Amino acid sequence: MDKTVVVTVERTVRHPRYGKVIRQVKKYKVHDEGNACRVGDQVLIVESRPLSREKRWVVERILKRADTGLPVEGVE
Repeated sequence: MDKTVVVTVERTVRHPRYGKVIRQVKKYKVHDEGNACRVGDQVLIVESRPLSREKRWVVERILKRADTGLPVEGVE
């Protein structure tokens, strides 16, 4: 899937009857024009026109980069 990332949105909800806190996860297929996103990045997505059968969201910007553990270029 070129130019596509899967964004996971997690939220917590309290069960209406039992009061238990439940974690709900929803996945969105999001268009990433420049293939700039990496695994673990926090991104801001916005709704757009349908780009394919399942894509209706676009990455607006990357809020926080993930720590990949790779060495930084130019530093030894």
